[in-house]
Amino acid sequence: MNASFASKSSAGLWSGLLLVVIVGILLAVVQALTRPRSTKLGLAYLLVTPAFIGIFFLILYPFAFEVKLAFSNASLGTQATKNASYGLIYGWQNLVTLFTGNVAKEAKFFEVLGRTVLWTVINVTFHVTGGMILALMLNRPMKLRGLYRTLLVFPWAIPTTIAAMAFRNEFDSRYGFFNIILRNLQSWFADVASHTGSWLVIGDAFNWLAQNIGPVSWKQDPFWAFVSVLIVNIWLGIPFMMVIILGGLQSISHEYYEAAEIDGASPWQSFWNITIPLLRPVLTPAIILGVVWTFNKFDVIYLVTQGGPQEKTDILVSSMYKAAFQFYRYGFTAMFALVIFLILFIFTLVFLRVSGGLKSATE
Repeated sequence: MNASFASKSSAGLWSGLLLVVIVGILLAVVQALTRPRSTKLGLAYLLVTPAFIGIFFLILYPFAFEVKLAFSNASLGTQATKNASYGLIYGWQNLVTLFTGNVAKEAKFFEVLGRTVLWTVINVTFHVTGGMILALMLNRPMKLRGLYRTLLVFPWAIPTTIAAMAFRNEFDSRYGFFNIILRNLQSWFADVASHTGSWLVIGDAFNWLAQNIGPVSWKQDPFWAFVSVLIVNIWLGIPFMMVIILGGLQSISHEYYEAAEIDGASPWQSFWNITIPLLRPVLTPAIILGVVWTFNKFDVIYLVTQGGPQEKTDILVSSMYKAAFQFYRYGFTAMFALVIFLILFIFTLVFLRVSGGLKSATE
């Protein structure tokens, strides 16, 4: 009885303090706007105030509530936050459970973290590499360049939900597009092998291809299920990088390349010593955004595989979703979200430091 009363008193104290802070900030803003000032910055303050209010209610307040919820035992059993208890002990318990227990049904945190890192590295590598290749091609003079740009932007323009649901059907074992192609290739390899026989080991090669290339159990096999979501997200993400890199390429003056050509530099040397350094201010934020978005890419995982089979395609955010909306562990999920935030925050700081992304291209 006393513990319940203490927990409710603590929750009331937190809510009261938060309310006082909000009211204090609003009063300060109103006073700043209504008090006459002999300054030229009055209009600037007036214009910035709506953005500040929006940031406060859309970002700062939800984040503060998230931190508060992380230090609680809120769950379905406590009727969410109604009867929840708050304190450092609950935050520590949530943290220990996160690193040592199950984050969803059976998956462990570090197992899912490793898969998430692998998912992010593969996707961002293909996004940047594919985007760079397409951008370099589109930056050259060619006929119908505008048409090519429009066609290549289609994957990015299509809503992710529609694209993911369409791909989910294409990975069907019997009627999906990918298995139809693989089945036709298998038949073609077998046909070629039967006609060439053992001539110059070509027949053996085609016979090996016919035996090893065929329909795949995309949704039943964990490896191929993971490959399927990689295919979808790579296809969706390359156009964004292409557009960003193409804009950066078009901002580079041709005088640099003309000077390098006069000095006898090869195209490869010009690329590494001119293009890459001058693209650094563009590539750095694009890569950071790509990592953050891919690390938190919930929709593709959920719509294509739902994290299956046996949670083998789950990443951190999809496991967090299951913890919140399938197992109703709200305090645990809030701590889970804070850990993900800290991982991405530390990565951003380290990447900016290592890559020198905040430096200008001439430094």
